[in-house]
Parts: sequence; C-alpha cells; structure tokens
Amino acid sequence: MERHSCVIATCLLVSIVPASAYADFFADSKASVELRNFYINRDYSQASTTQSKQEEWAQGFLLRYASGFTAGPVGFGLDAIGLVGVKLDSSQDRAGSGLLPRQRDGRAVDERGSLGLTAKVRASKSLLRIGTLHPRLPVVQFNDTRLLPQTFEGVHLNSQEFANTTLDAGQIRQVTQRDSTNREDLTPSVANAKGIRVSKGASTDEFNFAGVGYKWSNQLSGSYFYGELDRFYRQHNFSLLHVLPLGEGQSLKSDLRYARSYNEGQSNIDNTAVSAMLTYSLGGHAFGLAYQKMSGDTGYAYIHGADAFLLNFISNNDFANRDEMSWQARYDFNFAAVGIPGLTFMTRYVYGSDIELGAGKPTGSEWERDTDIAYVFQDGSLKNLGVKWRNSSLRMNHFGSDLDDNRLIISYTLPLL
Repeated sequence: MERHSCVIATCLLVSIVPASAYADFFADSKASVELRNFYINRDYSQASTTQSKQEEWAQGFLLRYASGFTAGPVGFGLDAIGLVGVKLDSSQDRAGSGLLPRQRDGRAVDERGSLGLTAKVRASKSLLRIGTLHPRLPVVQFNDTRLLPQTFEGVHLNSQEFANTTLDAGQIRQVTQRDSTNREDLTPSVANAKGIRVSKGASTDEFNFAGVGYKWSNQLSGSYFYGELDRFYRQHNFSLLHVLPLGEGQSLKSDLRYARSYNEGQSNIDNTAVSAMLTYSLGGHAFGLAYQKMSGDTGYAYIHGADAFLLNFISNNDFANRDEMSWQARYDFNFAAVGIPGLTFMTRYVYGSDIELGAGKPTGSEWERDTDIAYVFQDGSLKNLGVKWRNSSLRMNHFGSDLDDNRLIISYTLPLL
C-alpha cells in the first residue's frame, strides 16, 4: 500500500507543482551505485545439524537515488533504491546463508532484484517519508549484514523544529527480508531460547513508533522511544550516551540502555533488558567492556529479521534469551594512529550464562568471538575500495547450533551524480 501511495504522491507532485519549482529538485539530486561482493562460509560441523555447511558467493548492486526538494515553504522530493543480487557460487547442500532467496527445492536463485520508492515532503526542519524505509531507531533497526539490506514499507516523520531535540513518529506496514523479494507482514523474533510464543500463523501489518531524542551538550545525549507491534508487544526504550574527555587523545564513553516489553494478546512476551558499556579510547586504541541482563518470562522482543538495540547484539547472536546475563570484552585499533589510514582492526568476546531453558532442563550458556580486519584504499585508482574479512565462532551449551563463520566482503561505491 505504501508503494502505491508513493507513486500516487509522485504523480500529484508532477501535476500540481510548476515546472520552475523543479530546479532544486534536479540540481540537488544525488545518485550512486555500490558494488558489494560477498563470500560467506558457515560451518556447523561442531553441531548435530542436518546441513553441516552454508557456503555461498554473490555479487550485489545497490543503486541509490535521492532527489533535492522543490522550491517553496513545502518541498517535495523522491528517493529510490534498486537492489540486484547475482549468484556466483552456491549449491543445494550449501545454500541458506542469507545472501540470496531459496527456491522450493532449497537451491539459491540465480538472481534477485527489487525497487523501492520513497516520496518525501519537507517543511521547515521536518521531513516526512512515505514508502521504502531504512530506519535506525532504538525500537526498529534495519538489517544490513548480508549482500543486500532489509527494507521496510511505511511512513516516518522526523522533526528537528526545537533546539537540541529530535522527534520521530511513524508506522511500518511490511518488510522485505535481506534474502527475499517478497513484502511480508511483521512478526516478532522467536529464535534461540527466548521462550517467546506466538499464535500459529499470526502476523501483523502495523508497527507504530514514536520517540524523542535530546542533546544536553556535545558530550551528553539521550532518548526515549515507544514501539508497538500490533497484537504482539509494546516496548518502552530508554538510552543515555555520555563521552567524557580525559585529555589529549583520551576519552571514556558510557552507553546505557533499558527496555521494557509487554505482551499484547497473541504472544507471551514479558521482558526487561538492561545493558551498559564503557569504552576507553587512547590514541588509536579503544577498550570496551559491556554488561547485558535479561529478566522476565521471555527474552528480548524485536521484529523478526531486524537488528536489536542491544549492546551485545553482534555478528551471529543477540544474547537476548530468557534470563540471560552476558559480558563483552572488545578491542579496536585504528592504524591511522601509526601512519596507515584506512586500516582498522576489531576483536570481541561475549559470554552469556544463566539461560532459562524450561523446567527440568539445565541452564544454558553460550559464547561468541568475532575478529574484523578492514581496509579502505585512500588514493590511487583503487580509492574508496573497501575490503573486510570477518572471522567468528559461536558455541552454545544445551541448546542451539554451534558454528564457525568466515566472511569476505569487497565493496566499492561509485558516485553517479
């Protein structure tokens, strides 16, 4: 419905706005194409699973267009995103990594494509977007960890009319998952040992959200957001971020997050999530330590396929199971500090315990280790070409599947306008 609304809005724009008003619409337009080459190897040989490996290689093309706005106190514009994925290597026994959709026989499709349109209206310091959305809000965050990003369809109003204050409100109706071309209704994530139960086959086409962010200073900011997945859950989300300067090249960042989720009829969701992270930065080094705790009858609630606004939501896991307590230790290094700009390194380890698996069962535990090495060429004919290698391992005790994961991602963005 939102896509049709976007097309109708665009037609109305063309018919009612004088031709002279289109100058800024075209002059301020920007377009680019991102080439994303993605290889992934997920080895489940440590676990008793029917498929011991997922291994695929694909090429993605992400064409993005953002118009300017028509002249006048109320400006109109149009954004578009075209997504194409092409299979380079896969097989029936290695498919399912999330790079490409699967056919009924389990094989990955040879190629996939989709087009998203977004009509936008700007008045003063407020922006209304209708159509394809890529939200990055505490209660809903799109997932972009595979070949092509997840997209949502809906309406989003962002307003910055008041000093140091940002207001957001809107509604999401449907989602296209990162390995699909189909627009689907919404459901909560029930993976792993969250203990979340929903009515069989139940889904909804309504996720409502609203929130406010406030910046007290350059060092301190916070937000409150409300999200409601109709008939499944309601969630209150608070966050606070503070950066304390400690002298030249040094700082201490504090990131605090709290969320309370309640069920709404077709689920049993009941969760309180608390997480906190301290990061000490010194030159090119950053040392982080995080704590995350789940409590209540279930694990953390968020939309299926999306990212979760949790500090221990990482490469392969969310550490958001029922009653789970988890710790993270992280280290980052930016090699620009030693004269190699563009080269970065990250490693982290998260351990989770006290997972409630049900009456008569032992408590579960799990750990994950991730290591990233990335380089972006700074000049020459390869300028802006990015190469990233990620290696990770996940182990689960008494539930779930162990895995070893390797990803090689090569990306290049070419400006067109």
